[in-house]
Amino acid sequence: MPADKHTYLQIHPADNVLVALTNLAAGTAIAFNGHSFNLLTPVEVKHKFTITALEPEAPIHMYGVLVGKANQYIARGTALTVDNIKHASDDFKLGNRKTEWTVPAVAEGYRDKTFMGFHRADGSVGTGNYWLVIPLVFCENRNINVLKEALSAKLGFAKPRGYESEVDSLVEMYQSGKTAAEILNADLQLSPEGQSPKKLFENIDGIKFLNHDMGCGGTRTDSDTLCGLLAGYITHPNVAGATVLSLGCQHAQAAILQTEIQKRDPNFSKPLVMLEQQKIGTESKLLHEALKQTFAGLMEANKQQRQPAPLSKLCIGLECGGSDGFSGISANPTLGYLSDILVGLGGSVVLAEFPELCGVEQELSDRCIDETEAMKFMDLMRTYNARAEAGGSGFYANPSPGNIRDGLITDAIKSAGAAKKGGTSPVTDVLDYPEKVTKPGLNLLCTPGSDVESTTAEVASGANVVLFTTGLGTPTGNPVAPVIKVATNTAVFNRMPDIMDINCGTIIEGEETIEQSATRMLDYVIEVASGRKQPKAVILGQDDFIPWKRGVSL
Repeated sequence: MPADKHTYLQIHPADNVLVALTNLAAGTAIAFNGHSFNLLTPVEVKHKFTITALEPEAPIHMYGVLVGKANQYIARGTALTVDNIKHASDDFKLGNRKTEWTVPAVAEGYRDKTFMGFHRADGSVGTGNYWLVIPLVFCENRNINVLKEALSAKLGFAKPRGYESEVDSLVEMYQSGKTAAEILNADLQLSPEGQSPKKLFENIDGIKFLNHDMGCGGTRTDSDTLCGLLAGYITHPNVAGATVLSLGCQHAQAAILQTEIQKRDPNFSKPLVMLEQQKIGTESKLLHEALKQTFAGLMEANKQQRQPAPLSKLCIGLECGGSDGFSGISANPTLGYLSDILVGLGGSVVLAEFPELCGVEQELSDRCIDETEAMKFMDLMRTYNARAEAGGSGFYANPSPGNIRDGLITDAIKSAGAAKKGGTSPVTDVLDYPEKVTKPGLNLLCTPGSDVESTTAEVASGANVVLFTTGLGTPTGNPVAPVIKVATNTAVFNRMPDIMDINCGTIIEGEETIEQSATRMLDYVIEVASGRKQPKAVILGQDDFIPWKRGVSL
């Protein structure tokens, strides 16, 4: 039973494995580079199989880089598994600068295009206009929740509630004497979505409440870093102003937050309400003051209106989560091509998730514009991995069970595909968490590979749109930046349409090129940045926000 040319793929000419584009049975005839052989084992879609016999410790290459080594003898035509291969990656050192690149020709067609955004005093442009309500310490989370209950619905920012009618049906069945088995077999009808209430402040996209579990009780470094992260959100171009609640005695002091704000915006002029409970006294006094001052701030923020802005004012966060064996073939290269277009237009992109850059350090460090940035990147990678190994889990432990199940069986395989999101342009800056993007071009930001922590960090650094690729389906979002969910394969796009925005499975199926997919995606980004379209994460109110406790997370 022969396989046709569309059922398997060699990603790079130097690779000694092929990727199955569909399920391949044992015995399937493979014709490759003038040679023919039969598969000795079945190979599931997205997984890899050998094109030569591999002796123990033999290197395995994908994307042109070392991604693993054989644990044992592996015959030609055998599927790669966690049992027969292990993680391996090449070492890296300071090399020569390799910063030459070619701006995609299609970028010229976007040179005069604009998006409708909110222009800020510091020269940045927001794709949204939000008010933040933030606790400096977890002790204030309850008061933040009280403010959310008081403000959201009354001002028209609450999402329509769902599933109440389904619960009503369950109650009726129980009261009518239905058994547990009958209830479990019942077909609950999805209730129609209710109408969103009319917003009082038409030019404000929402009030966002950023609860967290930090600010005190941890290390001083964690609380100081938290202040930097929160300052990144307060000064973010998508944010019009903020209300900050402090208890008073915690490590994360208001003065530290003010210093971090000044570092990011020396001429900060947005409305900012800062209230300390231990100074004010009772909860009611604190909340009454917070309500009044927040309302006054909203009145001021509502004066902002969308105006045209060049695409160079876009700063796009590049993220992946629930990755699969197609991520590095379809969606991630599409983001990479889009990144090159935007960089060619003078915009900024942020590539993060340092545990998922393992094995491609040499290429990325060589692409840094100067040796200082190259050394910073390499030092951050080595230090992060050493701390992780000291805790019992180096970068090798990054792939999740879902990654492994769908073809990413070593961290280097996962990383080589993940790095494709960064395109081919030079690295203009290397940032440590939670530093701010200040230079156009490709920025590398040190974050964990954990989806929400990394997305949270990219937005704090200035990303005003996030492109998030997923092969398994990840329903995450962000409170202030639209997160556009990009499917790596058509199956997950069709199975989870409520969370997916763009399908790159068309590339796997040969219906679309990476270049065509990238321009289609950029057109959608412009619509989202202008407020004319809303990604599913925004519609669902998926406001995920998790600060990184450094050294704890991969």
